[in-house]
This record gives sequence, C-alpha cells and structure tokens, in this order.
Amino acid sequence: MSDRILLVTGGSRGIGAATARLAAAQGWAVAVNYSANSLAADEVVRAIRAAGGTAMTVQADVANEAQVLRMFEQVDARLGRLTGLVNNAGLVDAGQPVAEHSVARWRRMFEINVIGSFLCAREAVRRMSTRYGGAGGSIVNLSSAAARLGSPGEYVDYAASKAAIDTFTIGLAKEVGGEGIRVNAVRPGLIETEIHASGGRPDRVRELQAGVPMKRGGTADEVAEAIVWLLSDKASYTTMSLLDVSGAR
Repeated sequence: MSDRILLVTGGSRGIGAATARLAAAQGWAVAVNYSANSLAADEVVRAIRAAGGTAMTVQADVANEAQVLRMFEQVDARLGRLTGLVNNAGLVDAGQPVAEHSVARWRRMFEINVIGSFLCAREAVRRMSTRYGGAGGSIVNLSSAAARLGSPGEYVDYAASKAAIDTFTIGLAKEVGGEGIRVNAVRPGLIETEIHASGGRPDRVRELQAGVPMKRGGTADEVAEAIVWLLSDKASYTTMSLLDVSGAR
C-alpha cells in the first residue's frame, strides 16, 4: 500500500492522462477518474500497470455530489487515504460571444469546472487535513491562461470559470495551510489536447501558436511535469501559487 495516493479527475485523456502516467512513474498509486469514456480510462490504467505502477479507474461526474462521494469511498477502499488530488476535469463549449450564450451553457460550465472542483477538494481536505486525522497532502487545481486573458469572442464563460479556480486556490491554500495541505494551480496556455475539438476547433493550437512568444503550442506532458512537481515534496514550501505553463502567452 503506497503512502502517496492520488486522484486525478478527468484522467482518461489529455493533461489528466499525462499526469496520471507521470505520477505513477514517480511512485504514486493513482485513481484515474472518468465521466463517460471508460475505455480511455482503462487504457491509461493498463499503461501504468504495464510499467509496474499501481492504478485503478473510478467513474464519477464531478458535478454530481452523490457520484463524487461514491468515488472517494471507492478510492478509500481500494487504495487508502488520499494524499494528492489533481482537479483536472473540465470542459469548454463552442466558441461564441457572450450575447449568444445560453443559461444552460453557463450552468454546465460552472457546475463542472467550478462546483466539481469544490466538491472534490472538500472531500480531499476531509481525508488529508490533520484536523480530520489525516497526514497532510497536496491539491493541484487546473486553471488556465484564459483566466487572465478573458478569451473574448470565444470562451468568456470558460475564462470566468478558471478565474474562479484561481481565487479558490488562493483562499483554500490560506485556509488549510496550517492543516498540512498545500494548494496550488497550474494555468496552461495553448496545449495540444482533445479539448479543442470538443470546443469545435480541433486546429486551434496550430491557428494561434504564431501569437505565442515561444511560437508553438505546449504538450500535455509539459503541463504534467509542473503538476507532479507541485504534488511532490520538492515543492514542500510552495502553496497558493498560480503557475503558468503557457510559453509566455
């Protein structure tokens, strides 16, 4: 039984999958959360086990409290008491100006990107905090460079949800810093992942990368390196940080 037990939400693809694989390679026992794509989550776990790591899949829609509670109970039962959480599950919608948005779109965006992160962090704190008998731990939230850029004409609602994650990170870090828990956020820029296709622009990175000072998009593995560092003891005095991985965008 590992003493480093990690839950990665939205771990079946993109940044989440890269984080799960890297963390497992560094000795974490990893729970790979997915909402609907069980086959993709199974493939991530198979790759981790083939490399000698410990991993499990666990299904939950992070916006559904009952499912989140069940997910944490399953991790408790199979891996043990959580010491790491990566709040990675999130979504974008089709690029549109705010004048064309629907209330249903906003609700879905904030329920998954914000409320889902709050729910998972709450359950993680209840397991990690010394106040609750835990041994401490680390939470890494996935924000976005969009939180400071605003994403006008495209994803203002997504950007606003990630700005909420920034504020959540700052507040929670201060709240639980004396309870053995560090809380940080990583803010990726233009990263080559499937999320762009789900937003209707599969070639978005290629179209916009000329505007990045480094003249390229980033990779999920590059973001995962930052996340896993923040989880690790090497970042033992780092909390409340908003770490940009954006090529200076």
